[in-house]
Amino acid sequence: MIGTWCEEVNSNIIVSFADSLSEALKAITVSTELVDEELKPHLDTVLNALLENQKYAAVEIARSGILPTLAETLRCKNVLSCQVALVVAEMAREGDVRQQCIQAGLVNVLVPHLNSNDQDMLLNTGRAIGRICFDDLYQQDQLVQAGVIPRLVSIMREFPENDPLVNVCLLALCNLADMDSTREALVGIDFTEVLTIQLKRAPNAERRHIILEILGSVGENETLKLQISESRVPKALSEMIQDLDKSCDPHDLCSIKIASNLIVSLLSGDESMQSCFGEGSGVVYQGVLSWLESPNTQLQLSGALAIATFARTDTNCVKMLDLGVVPHLLNLLEQHVDEGDLSVQNAGLSALRNLAIPAVNKVRMFGDGVTERVKRLLQTTMPLLQFKLLGTLRMIVDGQEPAAYVLGTDEELLIQLMNLCQAKDTGVQGEAIRLLAAFITNSHNPEVVCAVAKADGIRHIISMATSQHVIMQNEALVALSITSAADIESVKGPFKEAELVSILKKLLEDPESTVAVKVNALGVICNLANSGVGKHEFDLVDLQESLNKLTNHSNSELASQASSLLPSLCDSS
Repeated sequence: MIGTWCEEVNSNIIVSFADSLSEALKAITVSTELVDEELKPHLDTVLNALLENQKYAAVEIARSGILPTLAETLRCKNVLSCQVALVVAEMAREGDVRQQCIQAGLVNVLVPHLNSNDQDMLLNTGRAIGRICFDDLYQQDQLVQAGVIPRLVSIMREFPENDPLVNVCLLALCNLADMDSTREALVGIDFTEVLTIQLKRAPNAERRHIILEILGSVGENETLKLQISESRVPKALSEMIQDLDKSCDPHDLCSIKIASNLIVSLLSGDESMQSCFGEGSGVVYQGVLSWLESPNTQLQLSGALAIATFARTDTNCVKMLDLGVVPHLLNLLEQHVDEGDLSVQNAGLSALRNLAIPAVNKVRMFGDGVTERVKRLLQTTMPLLQFKLLGTLRMIVDGQEPAAYVLGTDEELLIQLMNLCQAKDTGVQGEAIRLLAAFITNSHNPEVVCAVAKADGIRHIISMATSQHVIMQNEALVALSITSAADIESVKGPFKEAELVSILKKLLEDPESTVAVKVNALGVICNLANSGVGKHEFDLVDLQESLNKLTNHSNSELASQASSLLPSLCDSS
């Protein structure tokens, strides 16, 4: 009995609810006969219905035919406009009725209300427009064309402490930020100051993330990227990261990740990068240095990426070395050398390698003992780390005779390199051989040649002469040419065992070999002929015939060199 009574009561309530809504909708439909005071109670009924049973009420309202009446009320801008905008906003929560709102012209009549000075009107209008156009790209573009972007920024500037209103504006900007037209509309507008203020007073992570998403999206435009980098945004981001760095809250950690990635993305443009670097005294650069020391792996990664990006110019590289960035990077790498984060290792070594590009930095990095720490890191078993470390050492010895001599006569390092020359990873293998060749090429020293030969490194350099990569072929041939001139006695055994002369003949006759490869191969042959080594091998492979063919080569330099070499070859024979 009680259950039946309850069902009857609920049924009566639903009927009463539907009846009252139906009566209100009928009254609004004929609202041209009603004055504002009479219409307001009916709007209250509709609004209450939406709040109590949103989906049912929204569908009934759209079906009733009152949307044109609501649009006309908004067009007239009377005292009921704010309440009508609220009704539309609540109704537009339901995706099923949004298209009908558009067809009734509600968006067009709502947009002018964004110029209102009434904060409630702005709030209701913003919510209504945002919900109706949420997933409609055409309507979104029409909004941008109508000039809503500058107005959204102005509203936040005028009412910075009205959190509900600011939130509506931020959500709208976020929803429109991926559009090129939005980005174009922001050029020249001081939106960065507005976003900086809101970022600093953000009450929660959700608000922070919306602002960061807006900045990240519009920052894809190079003009806006520079605009952002020259504003107070980078400083605000750095300070926010510093404030959250000790937090363990997942939302805060997410904010740190987004913000640090955003700063790194700002550095991709040359002008914006220089703006953030600030000659090494900028807040952003100082913040990046602290990230390298942070226990947060994400910040370590972003810090290393930022340093690698700053190191795109020689001037910045020299300045950063003056400011002592290298020890920070080496400390970071040593933390991750065994089972650390691969991304951090990769980014850190990229930064270290970039820093070693300017000649003045090579000298200083060698003098500061960087190569010693890099050698210790080479003990890692991780191929990617090995590859980057070898590349860093090769960069440091490039053009630096003292460094090439010291490292090229280091027995312990040479033993390491011999193992790496036989690594399973072909990238590591190739980079180890290139480093051996670099020791010889940059030192021109018989002691280095002897040390490399004693370690059994010559055969690896000879094998690189047959590489598929032209640059590696030339590096090998140049090193072999210097080797044959500097200390032929130390290398004639490995030369013979590896059948170097046969390899040189193949390079000369291979139609795929470049002119530079052939010229460098002739250089090795010339030194062998002058040293009196290889006579038997020359005859055995009929090298003279190969040279005769080259004398008619289309490249005059190559043909001339082959012609000049023939008499020496005949004398050797």
